Amino acid sequence: MLFCHATPRDDNEIFTRRTPEPRLLPVFEDTGAPLVVCGHTHMQFDRRIGKVRVVNAGSVGMPFGQPGAHWALLDRGDIQLKRTHYDLEAAAARIRVTRYPAHFDVQRLPTEEEMLEVFEAAALA
Repeated sequence: MLFCHATPRDDNEIFTRRTPEPRLLPVFEDTGAPLVVCGHTHMQFDRRIGKVRVVNAGSVGMPFGQPGAHWALLDRGDIQLKRTHYDLEAAAARIRVTRYPAHFDVQRLPTEEEMLEVFEAAALA
């Protein structure tokens, strides 16, 4: 199992569940790991790229799509993509009194579809 932020070769490289497999094969085929767990785009998915299972665990604090904390449970080869609901209003109030960027609003995140369009335009550029 290999954990990385974005891809095994670059912490800032972008790909999504929509990125075509032929573009991703060179990124994942030589990892030597049957499973790669990544993040970076904050959107959960579970897909195969060649012989490698690639799972994006999602994001707890800034997920795109359904509200809540998105995370992955790994248990002896079994992987479950999870989502935990929490009080968004209370979280937003707590964030506002911190130094976290003022433009960030946990109650008004872009949709998954909006972010897929943005990320796919930049995917493996």
